[in-house]
Formats: sequence, structure tokens, C-alpha cells
Amino acid sequence: MRAQLARFSSFSLALLAMPFASAQTTTPTPVDLIITNAHVVTMNDAREVHERGAVVIRGERIVAVGPETITAQYRATKTIDAAGGLVLPGMINTHTHASMTVFRGLGDDVPDRLRRFIFPLEKALVNRELVYWGGLHGIIEMIEGGVTTFANMYYFEEEVARAAKQVGMRAVLGQTIINFPAPDAPEPYGGFALAKKFIADFRDDPLITPAFSPHAPYTVDAAHLRAIAEASAELNAPVLIHLAEMTDEVATLRKEHNLTPVEYMKSLGLLNSRLVAAHCIFVNDRDIALLKEHDVGVAHAMVANIKSAKGVAPALKMYQAGVRVGLATDGPMSGNTLDIIGQLGYVAKVHKLDQKDRNVMPAVDVVTMATRGGARALHLENRIGSLEAGKLADVIIISTEGSHMIPLYDPYSALVYAAQPGDVRTSIIHGRVVMENRILQTIDTAEVKRQMRQIATRINAAIAAGIK
Repeated sequence: MRAQLARFSSFSLALLAMPFASAQTTTPTPVDLIITNAHVVTMNDAREVHERGAVVIRGERIVAVGPETITAQYRATKTIDAAGGLVLPGMINTHTHASMTVFRGLGDDVPDRLRRFIFPLEKALVNRELVYWGGLHGIIEMIEGGVTTFANMYYFEEEVARAAKQVGMRAVLGQTIINFPAPDAPEPYGGFALAKKFIADFRDDPLITPAFSPHAPYTVDAAHLRAIAEASAELNAPVLIHLAEMTDEVATLRKEHNLTPVEYMKSLGLLNSRLVAAHCIFVNDRDIALLKEHDVGVAHAMVANIKSAKGVAPALKMYQAGVRVGLATDGPMSGNTLDIIGQLGYVAKVHKLDQKDRNVMPAVDVVTMATRGGARALHLENRIGSLEAGKLADVIIISTEGSHMIPLYDPYSALVYAAQPGDVRTSIIHGRVVMENRILQTIDTAEVKRQMRQIATRINAAIAAGIK
């Protein structure tokens, strides 16, 4: 009997202990942020979509993505109700010159804009202050349009970095290297030394990836391009360049070296996984194979290219071949706006027209280029570009309440053919809410606009005084 009572007591104690053990295993895990009531477009490998989903964030990383039931496992410091909006990875602008917002609208609809307008304006007017305020303004515009990462080439690039960090923006930033005296370098190619210092100063920064930015094959000679290739390998730093963008660039390289621009990059040791080539309008099948073979990123700036009447880059063929293709706006003197949402419809429709086939470039592929494609182009796909546990928390919420977004049947179709930059409600970068309900949380946008208007007044006065 005593043995039976002992067994009964042990069993009873086990039963009593079970609820406490269960409670311990189901205690919600503390996290920083949960996005609920969301139509989650993950852009993961399977392209999973959760119509009633959630995203869970702790620190700078995504902890979980899935149906809304997953939220029961977590307790958040902050919860954002997406109100049924589209929640997706932040869009990536793979090539721009953000500080040139100060010149937006100048030199439109004229021939030889680069040499007649852009270079003279920059020579006369660009300084550290202009680069900072113009960059800050451009970064705000990008965030308001759903961009959470951008790649940039300009002068005084440390000022763009300062602006990006102030707002909380992720960026790959390249210090320009060019064959004539520049605003930040009185000697030709002075930007090379500046780029090395810039890379040293921002190495291992959580938001800024510093890079070399030789302007183009027609503005940087072979010796300096080789030196940049060597320094890039030594420092493991990206190289951002305009490539195969100009007809005279193609003709000159053919005449002097009997090479295409892509082949020329290969001959100099630049064609590799650290290179991000902007435009690539004039590339042939052999070039595309080389871009794929050498793991090069390509920035496809559809709107800027067609506005300049240069042609339609074969981005569709590159994408189908497995080249790392992302979308880009180019600078605000070229494409005028800096958001990627405004590019989506053009990318889909112009490629359909170019191929005379309405089936090519489906919406899901365009959204892919805007998100994980951009991450691949910048070789950051292990960190950003999709909503997956372990990835950095770069997330945007796009409202579906506008008349143009109702009804919503296919999120990819809605994003490409209907969405507008102003539909972006909230932007989260590196786990930090930088914009909520269209209000920037990290910067006084009114002051930035005031500074921009003052700069525009000075530029107008300089133009009136004789700058062409």
C-alpha cells in the first residue's frame, strides 16, 4: 500500500507540474516590433504571400514572417497595424546621384546634356554644403517612395554618408574618380585618394558600404582603371561605374582596343563580383555571357535611358540569362525622380513593347528586380532583398486604400501597374522606423526643403550670371 501511495504521489506531482512547464514553454518571446494585419509579400525563394500575415522584428533583424497566428509567440514593445496594406522588403535603387536633386529640372530636353549642362554646373557650384543638403533631400524622397537602400556616385561622398546615417538609410556610396579637376579634388584623378580614405573611414559601418566610383571608361584612363581594380581587390570594396551607356563610348573602345565596354572592363581586371555597372544599354550576347560569368551587378535605369532616347537596355535578356539585374533611377537630372515604384510600370511596359510580346517581363519579375534583384546587383542578397528570418529588417508598408489600388487581386500586378510612391506609408530600415504614416521620424523635412529652396535661388542667380 505504501508503495502504491508513493507512486500515486509521484504521478500527482507530475500532473501538477505540467501546467507550469507548459506555461514556461509558451511564454511569449520579447521582440521590438510586430507588423500585423498585413498582406505580406515576402519575395523569398518560393515567393510566399500571406494575405493575413505578420512580420516580427528584434533589433536590426527579422525574427519571423508568416500568417498572423505567429504573433501569439511574441510580445512586442511596438506594434504597427498595416491595415491590410502590402508589406514587402524595401525597394533598392541600384544607381543614382542623390545630391543632384539641387539641379533637378535643369538641362531637360536638350542635346549633349552631360557636357553642356551637368559638368559646367558641377564645376561652378558643387561644394560640400550642396552635396549634403541635396543628398539629404534625395534620401528623404527615396524613403517616402519606399526605397530603403541606394547606390550612389558623387563628389564629397562622405557628406552623402553623413546624410544617410542621419536619416537612417542604407547605402552603397562611391567616391567619384574622374580625369579632370573635380569639386572635391583640384587635380585630375584626385578622387582616387579620396576614395581610399572614404573606404577606410566607413569600413564595417552597419549602414554604409563605401566604394570606388570611376565615372566611366571615357572619363578614366586604362592605367587608373587598373589601379582601381587592384585597390578594389585589396580592400574588398565595390566599384560603381557607368558602362556601355554612350554610343561614342562604344565606338571609341572599338576603334582603339577592338573591344566592347564589357570586354574592356575584363581586360583591365574590373569584371568581377565587386563591380556594379550602370545602364549597360549597348551590350551584345557575348557581353551578357561575360556579365553572368563574372558575377557582375547591373543597374537598369529604364526611365532615364528612354528619356535620353539612348535606347532600351536588354535587361530582359540579362535577367533571363541569370545576370544580377536591379532597378535604378539614375540621377535626378536624368530620370528626375528617385523612387523605384515609378520605374516599375515602365520596366514592364517598355520591354513588352520592345519585344512586341505582352507576356514578357511579368509583374512578379519586375517586383523581383526592384527588391531581391537589387540586393543581388549590389551583392547584398544575404542581408536584404526579402522578408525572411535572419535578414536585416528593411521593410515597407504600402497602403491599398487608394481608389487606384481597389480591388486588389494580385499584389505584384497592383505594385507594378497601379501603385504610386505616395502609397508608401511606413519605412523600416535596419529595424528602425524611419517613416511612419508618411512622417519622417529622424529628420526635419521642412528645414531640408527650406535649405533646398535657398540653394535653388543661388543656382538660378549663377545661371543668370552666365553659367550655361
